[in-house]
Amino acid sequence: MSFLLPDPDVVSIIDAPPTPLALPAPGEQFLVLVHYHAHPPVAMLARPKLRLAGLRIDPAIGGRQRTRRFTGLSVLRVSDGATRMLALPANAQVSVPTWAANGRLACTVDEGDGIGVWAADAGWDSDPVQVPGLRVRDVLAAEPPATGGTIRWSRDGRSLLALGAPAAGPAGGAAEPIEPRITETSGKRSQMATYADLLASESDEDRFEELATTVPLRVDPSSGAATKLGPAGLYQYLEESPDGRYLLVYRLQRPFSFRVPYVYFARRVEVWSADGGLVRVIADLGVSDEVPRMGVPTGPRQVSWDERRPARLIWTEALDGGDPVAPAEHRDQVMFLAAPFDSEPQLAFKLAHRCLGWANADAADLLVLTERDRDRRWVTTWVCDLAAPQRNRVLLELGEDDSYADPGTPMMRLHPDGTRTLRQDGSAIYLRGDGATPEGERPFLDRRDLVTGETTRLFQSPPDAHETVLCFAAGRTDRLVVSHQSPAEPPNLWVVGVGGARDPRRLTEWPDPHPVATGLTKQLVLADRGDGVQLSGMLYLPPGYDPASDGMLPLVIWAYPYDYGNASTAGQVRGSSQRFTWLSAADPAWFALRGYAVLANATMPVIGDQETKNDTYVEQIVAAAAAHIKALSERGVADPARVVVAGHSYGAFMTATLLAHTDLFAAGIARSGAYNRTLTPFGFQTERRSFWEAPEVYDQVSAFRYADQIAAPLLLVHGAEDTNSGTFPIQSERLFQAIGGTGGTARLVILPFEDHGYVARESVLHVLAEQFAWLERWLGR
Repeated sequence: MSFLLPDPDVVSIIDAPPTPLALPAPGEQFLVLVHYHAHPPVAMLARPKLRLAGLRIDPAIGGRQRTRRFTGLSVLRVSDGATRMLALPANAQVSVPTWAANGRLACTVDEGDGIGVWAADAGWDSDPVQVPGLRVRDVLAAEPPATGGTIRWSRDGRSLLALGAPAAGPAGGAAEPIEPRITETSGKRSQMATYADLLASESDEDRFEELATTVPLRVDPSSGAATKLGPAGLYQYLEESPDGRYLLVYRLQRPFSFRVPYVYFARRVEVWSADGGLVRVIADLGVSDEVPRMGVPTGPRQVSWDERRPARLIWTEALDGGDPVAPAEHRDQVMFLAAPFDSEPQLAFKLAHRCLGWANADAADLLVLTERDRDRRWVTTWVCDLAAPQRNRVLLELGEDDSYADPGTPMMRLHPDGTRTLRQDGSAIYLRGDGATPEGERPFLDRRDLVTGETTRLFQSPPDAHETVLCFAAGRTDRLVVSHQSPAEPPNLWVVGVGGARDPRRLTEWPDPHPVATGLTKQLVLADRGDGVQLSGMLYLPPGYDPASDGMLPLVIWAYPYDYGNASTAGQVRGSSQRFTWLSAADPAWFALRGYAVLANATMPVIGDQETKNDTYVEQIVAAAAAHIKALSERGVADPARVVVAGHSYGAFMTATLLAHTDLFAAGIARSGAYNRTLTPFGFQTERRSFWEAPEVYDQVSAFRYADQIAAPLLLVHGAEDTNSGTFPIQSERLFQAIGGTGGTARLVILPFEDHGYVARESVLHVLAEQFAWLERWLGR
């Protein structure tokens, strides 16, 4: 059977060019726009690849498999909105660019037999040119390939640090040997997640090492002259110290593992001199295949440069063996070590809870650091002084589920000397956030003083639109570049003033990609679960719908359950009715174009003690589903006899569970889900217990176990190459067999070459056609 196609209006929407990604340049005089195809052809996914160490590697180019098609770069001048395309090879597959502090940019361009590098000088008129002779590999780059992790500018912007391809070129093309695959365990307690594409033989190990090997280089981007900094190896990351005299180096080493992906292999963190000489080994870590459930590896982690010292490293280490349930007065400690790196590391301070990360403030020795109390689901942000830890003070703290109190995320600044710190105005930092409120999101920008804690709101999205802050305009703190959208306006970039003086100026004229959908109406709707827990969802209705004359509609409920510590945070409203309805391939609002009511992002909260909340998982999601249906039928919108429940991933897990335990639904759609929790025996989602500790819970939430009770027809969709932990294709295949063997009705769609989310044009159009046909077959119109 070939791929199906939905109606032409749907195809035209899927094929409409997406809005480009916008990235501010240092100094914010310009933005680079990254153009891409939302849905590349399935042939791109079908390219030969090797599945090794949790990665999918394209041996022809010596890089990770490409699943997105970045097609070009353009530059936008903030002062007047002028744009121009940067000259790159036609039909190129480019990466997202990486910036130097002086405004130079670099990106990679895939070629037929490798990955080339292109670089441009700073300035409006500068076009990228290929760096002569430089080929790189991004198999192990510590950052995703799309962000240029395999290349990094030096602090002064004069040279590139690159993970170069060995002179032999692409590797790994040899045929896979025919041999038994053998592994053994004895005495280990490796209670980790289930992973895909692991190494399984000695030949796998050899092939992985061959493909992942790179040569660390310092390269002149103009001439291509390259200095070899060290021997070929399994490098992940190279970064200069702020003074340029040292390099921080992350690399893997043998032994590898058949139990875990590459990030947990034996590894080293080292300091080198600027010319590549080994100065100090900071961490020499073995295979981390016994990390406690929801824990962290032991030894130094998050090793990074102190951006406000010439050459000093900061890192954290677990004091509880990495085990979040082990009794401990302190769970983490923060350490530092300065050049010349010949003394013992110094203890800065200890933390009661797990460190999530930090950022340098402008002042020397000052960090803004966040820790998380796992048991209380509580997050605390500290202002920490490495020189005087007794002066450490709390900046803010809140429940991690409390969206209404979320202070936002700090903005960062790349300084002319190549260092990166929090963006500050005196002692104040800038925070931008989603701005969740009971009426919906109103994104904001705040100025918060690190000394006094005083907060000033500089910007908030107007109530009749949805505006998010991208950056300051040309470095001015009284003008902002924002992305503006409303129900009738697609996203576009504008310059607005802070405070009350908006004085808006439009920068882009990106068109409505699908005027046919403009007539859709949407509104935020609320319901009560019956126990005082507020529920919410975004209700989409067909163009021109009139309840008085059109009556009740068939309803699609699309949901993804989340867990919360208490009812008050579970009931908070997240989302906005003021966003433009952008019909992406995964958006359930499509169904409203065919005459259905759609409740998207319907909340299905699971509330309770973090150790036992899933004891009542089924009861809670059943109550939420029933409450949503009741609320919409009482509004005269939804016909309670014609309701479909649907979801993706954990939402698919929820869908099958609801069909197994209720008769509320006429049909279901479950995409890329897990339905037999005995196949994820060491926890799932946020479940903290193993199968052997709570077998009755694993049983109750496994739809496979109750397949004989699934009476409503179920459409199952899965990517044939799903790598997401716990949702391997066998989950859908076995549930389909169970339903078919017990007299139920199901349809199974396996999409070739697709992962957990579906990206190929042929795949997403086929899924839409399947879903439309399934709804019409079981609900009618």
